[in-house]
Order: sequence, then C-alpha cells, then structure tokens
Amino acid sequence: MTLNLANWKIAVLMGGPGSERLVSLKSGEGVVGALESLGALVTPVVVDDAGFALPPDTQLAFNVIHGTFGEDGQVQRECERRGVPYTGEGVAGSELAIDKIATKKRLIERGVPTAKFEIIHGGARPTLALPFVIKAPKEGSSVGVYIVKTAAELEPSLAEAWKFGSELLVEQFIAGRELTVGVVGDLALPVIEIVAKTDFYNFANKYTWLDPTAAGADHFCPAHLSPEITARVQAVGISAHRALGLEVYSRVDILLADTGEPLVLEVNTIPGMTPSSLLPEAAQAAGISYAELCRRIIELSTTRKQSP
Repeated sequence: MTLNLANWKIAVLMGGPGSERLVSLKSGEGVVGALESLGALVTPVVVDDAGFALPPDTQLAFNVIHGTFGEDGQVQRECERRGVPYTGEGVAGSELAIDKIATKKRLIERGVPTAKFEIIHGGARPTLALPFVIKAPKEGSSVGVYIVKTAAELEPSLAEAWKFGSELLVEQFIAGRELTVGVVGDLALPVIEIVAKTDFYNFANKYTWLDPTAAGADHFCPAHLSPEITARVQAVGISAHRALGLEVYSRVDILLADTGEPLVLEVNTIPGMTPSSLLPEAAQAAGISYAELCRRIIELSTTRKQSP
C-alpha cells in the first residue's frame, strides 16, 4: 500500500559543513518541492552542525546532506538522540559506506569485485605501479580524487590529497567505462553510463550549474550494454549494497573494465537529488518520478531496522 504523506510534518535536512554543501542545498530544494507536491508539511532546515533546530512536532527528518555530517553517521546519531525518525541508512551503514577504505575491505570480505588497492599513511608514497588513483577516503562528489598517470603528476597530487587527512586510498587505475547503479530497496535501477567531455567525472563536470565553464558529461540511461552485461552490472550493484548491510537506497559506482568485469568503486548512501543527479535520472528511466522516488525512500526508511 502506498504511503500517504498528506499533512506529514517533515524537516528536510540540507547543507552541512562539508565540501558538498552547495550540492546538498540544491538537492534539498528538489526534495522540498517533491514532498510538498505529495501533500506533506515541509520545513527546510539548513544544517551547519549538531546544533540544528527542528520544529518540535517534526515526524520525520528527510536527510539530503551529502558527505561530512550527513552521510557519515553523525546526523543519524543526532536524530536518534533526539528520537526523530530519519531517511536513509542507520548509523552503522552510514559510517561504513562513507569510508572508502572500510568499504573496500568489506567488499573483498564478501567477494564483491573491486580494483586492487593499497592504503598509505602519514606522507608515505604509493607502491602500486602507475597509473593509479589517489582518493581521500571520506569525501564525495569526486572531491579529493587524483588520477596519476605519470611520475611527474605524483608529487603535486599527493600534496593536494594529504590536505584531506593522514590516510589515503590508492587504487589501481583501470581503463574502462564509468557506470552507476541506483539501488532502492531490493530494486536495481537502469544502469547509467557517464562519459566526461574532458578530464574525468570530477566535481565541476558533475555540477555544471555551479560552474558554467565546465565541460560537463554525457549520461546514457539506460547505458548501451548487452542485456547480459546489464544484468551482471546490476547484480554487482545489489551485491555491493547488501555487502555493506544497506537497506534503504544507495548509488553504486562501477567501472566496467575493458575485460568485461564490473568493479565496484564506491557506494553512496545519500546520492545527489539535484537536477543533474544520477539517481533521479535512473529512477525516471524506470518510470519512477522524482516525487515517487522520495516517497519510496521514506517508505523504506520507516521499515529500516534501527541502529544498535
């Protein structure tokens, strides 16, 4: 039975202190409009830290804070402390999925295919052979990601990456096609292929509404893949979602190697909901409107097991 949200008092949490704040604010605008179209009584709440204020009669917090504070278990823990139900994954799933290193380890434990990697600390140099990708382990939207193909690129890339912390993920660079799979409950949405027009699918190319000078990227949804490869990629997306113990929704980024093997790059538990975001695009291709996607997220969140 479809959940009727008429007169539900919902606070949409957006913003946050991290590098994806502006993206989150844009996602929040979309969610506010969608929930209002479903008859909910919506209060936008711009969050800076744990001191955010909620209307006293809030029935649900719809969380669209990407990255720091919103996607890492902190806002989830704060909502639980206040006794306010919230959307998305619980504390444990959020803490695990935001951490690219912990995610890698779990994927390997559960037999989910992923690229070879190493972890470096405190100014160490990678031992993987070039080319490789250096990643800050707890950033999103490709913030803190550096593709290193030549020795000359190594030092400047490391210098920038170390600004994000004392631990870095170094991942083998594999040529292939960049894909993403949205997962809503037990449903894998149509696969999207992303083709950046220049460089790679970095922050600027993802959000051209923030930087009109960026070249952007083309999205192909559904991706031009054989039915067999499509099914395999979707199955890997579901496997990654389940390996991390996720129950509500996520977007799984996958590289389809030239060998034909899908390799999981990372799993996003608060994926973008902006006009250019991939999850709403995939949902639309599956016949699920933006507003209906928001409703489904709420339905799944209200049946999610509470964090321990």
